[in-house]
Amino acid sequence: MAVLRARLRQIVVDCAAPDRLARFWAALLGGTPVVRDADWSSLDAPGTPRLAFQRVPQPKAGGNRLHLDLAVQDVARARAAAVRLGATAVGATVTDAQGSFQLMRDPEGNEFRFVSG
Repeated sequence: MAVLRARLRQIVVDCAAPDRLARFWAALLGGTPVVRDADWSSLDAPGTPRLAFQRVPQPKAGGNRLHLDLAVQDVARARAAAVRLGATAVGATVTDAQGSFQLMRDPEGNEFRFVSG
């Protein structure tokens, strides 16, 4: 049986304001946001797959089934910087034998985590 070999081209985030989310994620990850039109923006950040942001009519409902883990040296500093950019911290930072992580939500409620360790 042949095995399908696909290549990850980009990660697409459904949202209400593609240009706003592209700017938010550019501030976290680097790179320059590209606004193709009112319904589509993207970001090619150094060392990451392309992140694309697509306008959808329905609001976010429920929790994410997929989230991004962002490696940082200092979770507390990353948390504070992200909050200044419009993110929301969810709960306290969790630390265990593997390191620390902090659950966050971007300005539209999409979950991501800062991780260290």
